[in-house]
Amino acid sequence: MGGLSIWHILIIAIILLLLFGGNRFSSMMGDVAKGLKSFKQGMADDEDDKYRKYDEQRRNEPPRQLPREDRRDPIDVTPRPSEPVVSPPPTRDDEPR
Repeated sequence: MGGLSIWHILIIAIILLLLFGGNRFSSMMGDVAKGLKSFKQGMADDEDDKYRKYDEQRRNEPPRQLPREDRRDPIDVTPRPSEPVVSPPPTRDDEPR
């Protein structure tokens, strides 16, 4: 109800084929395919232009520098030689855990 079944689509296709003829219908579908192909090619060209403009803009910009107060020295995590390294005493087998 309300949807097109395979029979409806088949009848519509036969009527279109009779109205336009096989050759004309084939040439129209070829024109549609050419249009889609040129549309896809145009979209790809637009994206290539965007990428090219972005790369040129990025190359022309000077490198971004952090403000002076945000620059910090790297954190030094090496142990200092003046601090003794304390390791826990080994556990004995006869002690309860």
